[in-house]
Amino acid sequence: MTEPTPPLRLGIAGLGLAGTIMLRGLQGWDGAEVTAAADHHETLLANFAGDYDAETYTDVAELCQSNRVEAIYVATQHQFHAEHAIMAAEHGKHIILEKPMALSLADCDAIIEAVERAGVQLVIGPTHSFDPNIEYMAEIIASGELGALSMINTWNFNDFLYRPRRPEELDTSQGGGIIFNQLPHQIDSIRVLTGDKLHSVHAALGVLDQARPTEGNATVMLRFESGAAASMVYSGYDRFDSDEFFGWVGEGGQDKPGDTHGQTRARLKGVTGEEEKARRTSAFGYKPSAEISGGRFAAPDNLREGHFGVMVVSCEGGDMRPTPDGIAIYDDDGARHVEIPAGKFLASRPAVVQELANAISGKAPARRDGQWGRASLEAALAIQQSSAERREVLL
Repeated sequence: MTEPTPPLRLGIAGLGLAGTIMLRGLQGWDGAEVTAAADHHETLLANFAGDYDAETYTDVAELCQSNRVEAIYVATQHQFHAEHAIMAAEHGKHIILEKPMALSLADCDAIIEAVERAGVQLVIGPTHSFDPNIEYMAEIIASGELGALSMINTWNFNDFLYRPRRPEELDTSQGGGIIFNQLPHQIDSIRVLTGDKLHSVHAALGVLDQARPTEGNATVMLRFESGAAASMVYSGYDRFDSDEFFGWVGEGGQDKPGDTHGQTRARLKGVTGEEEKARRTSAFGYKPSAEISGGRFAAPDNLREGHFGVMVVSCEGGDMRPTPDGIAIYDDDGARHVEIPAGKFLASRPAVVQELANAISGKAPARRDGQWGRASLEAALAIQQSSAERREVLL
């Protein structure tokens, strides 16, 4: 009789938004045991300690030294991703590294070298490329059921830029704005669907509010070596909300009201500096489970599929699009809907941990490994370069 695989002993580096979502997404899943966390904010650590029988540290270096930790989810600020990922590798820890992998290709190379030298596994994510509907459409494309892929169109309008922010989150040089925060979801999803190498990028970015001096909207054209093409449109200025075209189902699969246009922007009016930074921690930092019933991270009873805006995928023999309950397919026989059973809340989080666990056990190599993360960053940097130089950039 085969012994069951023990859960992956996971440490969380950073208890802000990304760390919080990971923790909520792993609740009730037996593939991982959260054994430790690190954050410089002692209130967040205390909140975490109330929910988990786990170690707490104020320094990521101490987390990396823990014998109770087998793998570390690096969810610290973007400018520290390279430092903390390399530190984890040097202590023999496997790594899940939040996007973006780093802020430069040189730092990506340094992470890859550290991981190879230590003999540990690395997965970049999660992004919405782990969503079940994206994965299912990728399987259909790979099967040839609808013929060769021709084009992908995806666009998302939300309130991203007016959620409370720390100063570096509005500074592109430190990984702020949409280039490193939001566009990777679209880039990764498109790359999973094409299964192809990116050939070139042509893009235009916009900064429409000088009080939020970082890129907030994008129009991007991607060309792939196979000849397939993709368009990406994104805006985070809290006016139009593309969830209107997704049946008012939100990014995490929750039903949402349809009358909230501009409310995030209005709540931030007149709030600046340290007050905004404090609001960021209060709104998105880890809270005790007892305080989130019905809130942003509470799992609703009527959970639908997660998504990142509107997407239409076109192949020789038909079109597809994600829906709140699966995917819709349009071919020569008409339209049909394929349901995907609703998963657990924030289903992409167990998926990314499972990808790491499979790589550790040798069951399957990680798809979104260091080279994957480097290529996605290269695409993001090419978008930035293309917009600045007003030309197509070859990769």
